Amino acid sequence: MGAFRVSLQTLVATVQSILASDKGLLAMDESTSTCNKRFAEIGIPQTVEFRRAYRELIISTPGLGDSIGGVILYDETIRQKTESGIPFLNLLADAGIVPGIKVDAGTTELAGHPAEKITEGLDRLRERLSEYAQMGARFAKWRSVITIGNDRPSLGCLEANAHDLARYAALCQEAGLVPIVEPEVLMDGDHSLQRCAEVTEQTLHTVFDQLYRQGVALEGMILKPNMVLPGQLCPAQSSVNDVADATVNTLFRTVPAAVPAVAFLSGGQSAQDASARLNAMNIRFRSRMPWVLAFSFARAIQQPALEIWRGEKSNTELAQRALSHRASCNRSARRGEYSAALEDR
Repeated sequence: MGAFRVSLQTLVATVQSILASDKGLLAMDESTSTCNKRFAEIGIPQTVEFRRAYRELIISTPGLGDSIGGVILYDETIRQKTESGIPFLNLLADAGIVPGIKVDAGTTELAGHPAEKITEGLDRLRERLSEYAQMGARFAKWRSVITIGNDRPSLGCLEANAHDLARYAALCQEAGLVPIVEPEVLMDGDHSLQRCAEVTEQTLHTVFDQLYRQGVALEGMILKPNMVLPGQLCPAQSSVNDVADATVNTLFRTVPAAVPAVAFLSGGQSAQDASARLNAMNIRFRSRMPWVLAFSFARAIQQPALEIWRGEKSNTELAQRALSHRASCNRSARRGEYSAALEDR
């Protein structure tokens, strides 16, 4: 037990390093297929060299470490180097950014549950986590996907995904890595804000039950949930404050105080909406929350920069400014200091 306490102290210290000084996480862990899809949408060649160049653009952004405390990498990315031969991990260390790694293998159809997904990747996960830890990773991420629809989500889907998240988290802590636990209730559909709140509450209750059963130390993890939002096709879209209230009240009912941080995913929100909603939560609830509310955004930080870059080296500096700006906006949102006026700077 003494050895575990030492390990838990290490995990807690990693969480504190990632989230110090009101920073958040940048999720640059797109799989090869997802990255290629985004490149194809704006005409960037889908090659390993262009993926490397794009990731170098992100990691080498001046001042990135001012707002970003941790980055989630993909297996291809954690092994890559800059054009001049410097390992990405060295660049991150120089910027004071903690490196992490996506370890799930993506989603597939859940047998017996039409239109529902299960995440794969537990096979040989212990060995993969050991390798990543030796390379320098200090945390990991696993994403499960929950859909809202007629008779969805099923209890079978919720329990299967929660069990896998908990087994993954226990293996991470065994390897000395902080697990980021990501149960994402998707925005797809026409469901209401209230329906999303109900499903998110059910999902988080199921996840924390399984985390308890698998012996996961809550003090040494980060929760990465969705914000509570109406479906993208819902005719009644909610105000910023309504989203903030629904989200935090759902967390109050489900997330133990021992969890140090909740770092939201952006999940298809616009960059500005994601910042404004996080900001409202921190303004309205800061004095009542037992956990830090931070961000772990992907597209909501990267997309503006990607659209500027478009694979052209001459656009790199302008793209990096856009990336730095979005990261800075989200740091302001953690402080409750974001406003639309920041977008004009």
